[in-house]
Amino acid sequence: MKPGQQLHVVNQLYPYTVQFKEDPTGSHGGSKRPRESASEDRENQREAQKTKAAKQTEKVSVPVSHGDATNTSEGVGHWSQGLKTSMQDPKMQVYKDDKVVVIKDKYPKARYHWLVLPWQSIPSLKALREEHCDLVKHMQQVADQMVEQCPDASSLRFRTGYHAIPSMSHVHLHVISQDFDSPCLKNKKHWNSFTTDYFIESHDLFQMLEANGRVTVKEGASELLKLPLRCHVCRKDIPTIPALKEHLKSHFPR
Repeated sequence: MKPGQQLHVVNQLYPYTVQFKEDPTGSHGGSKRPRESASEDRENQREAQKTKAAKQTEKVSVPVSHGDATNTSEGVGHWSQGLKTSMQDPKMQVYKDDKVVVIKDKYPKARYHWLVLPWQSIPSLKALREEHCDLVKHMQQVADQMVEQCPDASSLRFRTGYHAIPSMSHVHLHVISQDFDSPCLKNKKHWNSFTTDYFIESHDLFQMLEANGRVTVKEGASELLKLPLRCHVCRKDIPTIPALKEHLKSHFPR
């Protein structure tokens, strides 16, 4: 050993520095660093490891936005990407062709609630362009077919359209009966997303694409979700969701 070198004992847990001093007898002897210094070194090592771990945590901790799915960077496993999984599931599919697939909404807001999705990857309404006109028209044609084959088509009214700011990624056309008789319809946001201008009629969207080559979502569309509850049939104001559901029975008896 040479002066200044460290000797590590027991898996490098106990470092010692070798020092040499003159011996009156003429021989050179080694002396160990004091135990206190070794303990201090171990403490410094632990602190350094903690600091390194904290820095690594800061690098991987990224805030996630839960607004419009097109503005987020969620991976495939994130809830907003669920449609991409469902549309590939044969158990969820009720119709498919070379352009689109129809699935049952996993949390239907009415007795009949389907989603028409294109196989082509289109993340949101903002990504639609004039070249998608034929595809959007085909999606509507398939939606019309779904309504025509519905056993209650003669007694129920249907609407087809898109949410202005959908929470789920991948463009999807809602085909929904207007009874809104479902335990999954639980709050004001659910109701207003289908009964206000937040719900963009399919034909209106198609006209926007033809005229402007893109879809324009009105500013402040999210505020429509906060509007008071109002019956979409008689326009009567209703105080609560339970009261609204009870009121709807008069318009859509079983």
